[in-house]
Amino acid sequence: MRNSSRSINTILALLFLLPTAHIPASQAKEIEEIFKQMSEIEEPFKLRDPFQPIKFKKEKTRESNTPIRNGIFTNVPEIGQASLDKIKITGVLVGPERRAFLQVEGQDITFTVKEGMTLGANDAEVKAILPGGIILVEKVTNIYGEIEYLETVIPISK
Repeated sequence: MRNSSRSINTILALLFLLPTAHIPASQAKEIEEIFKQMSEIEEPFKLRDPFQPIKFKKEKTRESNTPIRNGIFTNVPEIGQASLDKIKITGVLVGPERRAFLQVEGQDITFTVKEGMTLGANDAEVKAILPGGIILVEKVTNIYGEIEYLETVIPISK
């Protein structure tokens, strides 16, 4: 039984190998030329393996002109050191996330502030945003060296 299976395997191997072994070199070149004419791919072995994931090239990192505040890239304008006398409230959003919109005299930019943010030269903190305006609290030192808190109410401008 072993001998018969070996002989069958040998016969099958010879059947597959013999036709390719008897092809003359000139016929092999003709077959290769026919396949080259039928294909538009010049170098098929330089193509990507379709079964492998695509490997993306990393782009060179470039400098960003977006400012960084507290380690976060942002393009939201910041009010900075504007005087509280020059601030005008243009609108208020009242709800779970209260926001106030304000402008500084001489600037066309509208700033958005929320409770807890600081404004102005003395870092006045926005304590409350109400339907009629905002309440700011400044921490200042009086002439006696004592710390005082000044409350400023800025109503909505018309």
